[in-house]
Amino acid sequence: MTSEKITITVDLKDAAATDQLGEDLALALRVGDCLALSGDLGAGKSSLARALIRAMAEDEALEVPSPTFTLIQSYDLRIPIAHFDLYRLSDASELDELGFDEALQNGICVVEWPEMGGDALPADRIILRLEHQGSGRRAAIEAAGRQLERIQRVFSIRSFLTKAGYSEANRRFLTGDASLRAYEAIYAKGQRMILMDWPPLKDGPAVLDGKPYPKVAHLAENAYPFVAIATELRARGFTAPAIYNVDYEKGILLVEDLGGNGVLDENGMPIEERYRAGIACLAHLHALPFPRDITTGETHIHHIPDFDRTAMKMEVRLLVDWYLPWLRNGAPVTDDERNAYLDIWDRLIDRLETAEKNLLLRDYHSPNILWQDHRQGIGRIGLIDFQDAMIGPTSYDVASLVQDARVTIDRRLSQVLMQDYLTLRRANASFDEAAFMESWSIMAAQRNCKLVGIWVRLTQRDGKSGYLRHMPRTLAYLKDTLNHPALAPLRNWCIQVGIEFNDV
Repeated sequence: MTSEKITITVDLKDAAATDQLGEDLALALRVGDCLALSGDLGAGKSSLARALIRAMAEDEALEVPSPTFTLIQSYDLRIPIAHFDLYRLSDASELDELGFDEALQNGICVVEWPEMGGDALPADRIILRLEHQGSGRRAAIEAAGRQLERIQRVFSIRSFLTKAGYSEANRRFLTGDASLRAYEAIYAKGQRMILMDWPPLKDGPAVLDGKPYPKVAHLAENAYPFVAIATELRARGFTAPAIYNVDYEKGILLVEDLGGNGVLDENGMPIEERYRAGIACLAHLHALPFPRDITTGETHIHHIPDFDRTAMKMEVRLLVDWYLPWLRNGAPVTDDERNAYLDIWDRLIDRLETAEKNLLLRDYHSPNILWQDHRQGIGRIGLIDFQDAMIGPTSYDVASLVQDARVTIDRRLSQVLMQDYLTLRRANASFDEAAFMESWSIMAAQRNCKLVGIWVRLTQRDGKSGYLRHMPRTLAYLKDTLNHPALAPLRNWCIQVGIEFNDV
């Protein structure tokens, strides 16, 4: 990443193109960004600012008055925006009185006539100059570092949409997730689609055998696995998004919108009918053979990796790497504690050797299940997050749903779901229920040991402290799984290192 500012020029053939630039920039800006809009009177500064603010508000009719006389107009949006017009500013020091620094700290500042602010504006501001060009305009954008990368990315996505035949598409921020992926809602030609913004994953520090965490844990590093698994799921009658367009090199996908109805009610509580349909969907999936190698694109073959010992142990390490030091207010885990913990997991993983194995979707829980009310049977369950799918113990996905990481599943519903699953699987005479239940306990414990570490890592490393609200629930789930006799050594270790379950 360079600190040198680079200039990007964009030709704007008409007013609609200026509005589209504002919409695109709304997707690029983040808290702490200052967008300085320069240009003569009538060059389009206010029009661009208005389009940007309306896009951020997702309200094309939002009244966005010019702050010429008030100097500042504030908007409490997904990211707060302060719209400044400094044309009538008598002295740059007045910016302090207007609360500029506070607005920049908490949101985005869009500044018209930035020249009047002089050196009081941040040096790392994004500079956008508008000038007339024939019947249209030209925009010259100067930015550096991560700001430049974000702007270039939204322009790459716009180029992708244009090549796909959607040059006039309206784009709106949809969501981000715990990974580097982000999602947009795309409105074009009378339909809504979903765009997956999945930039190529950069290798992080080596964590094992010279490999970064994603490679050790077999996490998807590009779009091929998502497309491959989606294609195979759809071929077997499951509801996964249709793939409309893909740029594998840049990591941009345009896919079917499966709607916004999930499996939770308006109060964020589980809807029993939908969870039961979700567990029936899993039972059906686990009874079907699934290919290991899937041809994707013209020549690429995606090989579904195994959820192997290395990946399992890498995930459970998150408990001793992140959760336990956090629990101890920074005190490190001793070598003896770590070795004992990993030895326990080696023995538990040994017990999985003969467990039933098939496709694992990996994150089969409420955020990733979309209810399809207009469909029947397994088609009612819309699947959207399966790029990290592996082949491993089928009990893993059952644990993901029955012990949903994002919402509390009470004991009664948990028992109903398990009974539904077991009843459906008993139709196969070869299904070993006792072996499955042991596998389920081990996989549930493995997942929860991973999650308690992830919640802390997201907080301490990534600044996403909101995930800590899931910690009490995850610990309660872990406590329940440790009741199985096979988990007794892990339960004893937790007690020895100070992980208490009395309050969960």
